[in-house]
Amino acid sequence: MYDTLIGNVRVLDGTGGAEYRASVALADGRIAAIGALPGAQARHIVDGTDLALAPGFIDVHTHDDTNVIRTPGMLPKLSQGVTTVVVGNCGISASPVSLRAEPPDPMNLLGGREDFNYPTFADYTRAIQAAQPAVNVAALVGHTALRSNHMDRLDRAATRPEVLAMRDQLRDALAHGAIGLSTGLAYASAIEADTAEVKLLAEALDEFGALYTTHLRSEFAAILEAMQEAFDIALHARVPVVVSHLKCAGAGNWGRTKEVLFSLESAGRLQHVGCDCYPYSASSSTLDLKQVTDEFDIDITWSVPHPEAARRKLAAIAADWGVTLLEAARRLQPAGAVYHNMHEDDVRRVLSHPLTMVGSDGLPNDPMPHPRLWGAFPRVLGHYSRDVGLFPLIQAVHKMTGLSAARFGLADRGLVREGYHADLVLFNPDTVIDRATFAAPVQTAAGIEAVWVNGALSYHQGQPTGDRAGRWLPRNGDLRASFAAASSLSPASTPSQ
Repeated sequence: MYDTLIGNVRVLDGTGGAEYRASVALADGRIAAIGALPGAQARHIVDGTDLALAPGFIDVHTHDDTNVIRTPGMLPKLSQGVTTVVVGNCGISASPVSLRAEPPDPMNLLGGREDFNYPTFADYTRAIQAAQPAVNVAALVGHTALRSNHMDRLDRAATRPEVLAMRDQLRDALAHGAIGLSTGLAYASAIEADTAEVKLLAEALDEFGALYTTHLRSEFAAILEAMQEAFDIALHARVPVVVSHLKCAGAGNWGRTKEVLFSLESAGRLQHVGCDCYPYSASSSTLDLKQVTDEFDIDITWSVPHPEAARRKLAAIAADWGVTLLEAARRLQPAGAVYHNMHEDDVRRVLSHPLTMVGSDGLPNDPMPHPRLWGAFPRVLGHYSRDVGLFPLIQAVHKMTGLSAARFGLADRGLVREGYHADLVLFNPDTVIDRATFAAPVQTAAGIEAVWVNGALSYHQGQPTGDRAGRWLPRNGDLRASFAAASSLSPASTPSQ
């Protein structure tokens, strides 16, 4: 007697290989059997006719660090079919953190001072286990968080003793299961960190076989130089590197993804490299004066001194106040913004590349979030795969499951395979689509029929079941081997053109 039997379903197994029709049985939180399964009995039977079954989606780029504890239902992710989130991206993490004041920008994206209660990484993992979130959680350690712990101010390079203190704290986190180190070198809180600082810190990764992920020092004109810096750091540390939310930002940079992807491919001949991206031509973060321009629209999502400015365009606010865009931005700070700073052709070129995984980069604490928070994964399936025809459905699923699990070393996850953890999403390939928009971003997707996390039915027919079965996922051994294995899983494709 199985716990659950999903019968006669299209199986997209996460490898990128051909789909097939089968029944899938679940027992004790794992996939117990796959095949025709005649006469199989189960406590819960699901008819999979006209539906597709895939591994639960893995959101490799999130800022859900405090939300998996404060709002453990995780509906923005669960409703998309996401069963695992990777937190601690862009150099900012909830742990290990010991604040002396309010969190520095952009750590404030994760919450207020009261939300940073985890001075050690072990404290954080215990809090996740106690919260029992609806999704699995794996975590990176943020470089900016470490700088904040050990430096009196962040607008300078760290001294060697300070970096060594950071490295000791990183090593402790790695010993307690952290996946690796992330940096956000474009932000004011880390831009003064030179390459030598990051290299010295990243040396701890080699000892544990962990990853290096990075929000590049520049995604604008100097992007190639920033990518080379990332490759150099990872090569020095002898570990794989993932470039976060790869893009060519700024109107003057549009079209350069051909060069950027060629650089990524070239580096990949010498070392393990990868990237993630989100399926939208607009970014979102705190309001950054360096990005203020009249070349594209900038939407204000929140402002501490001027909350009434939320949901308005920066240009309209500046016109009302009779000031320049830059002066208006100064008056609004601290604030959040959506930047319509990418070209659709570049988005499609990066998204379709075989080295690319999918990550939402959603900001769950933003009162007017970018729609990627609620819609990224169904948008890949419905808009880009089905409607645009950018890539086959099996490749779309691979970018969100098997490839991600292999890169991040998530053992026995990311594939529909006997013995694997039963993280699964059942969806309708004909109707799946994102419904979140820039004007109305808080909307669940269509076509997600059911989501199982570790075998528990957690989302069904548009509603959470209340069964929260997510787990803390510590790093699984040396990730260099699993990262290398990801290449063998990738479907055949041609290099960038």
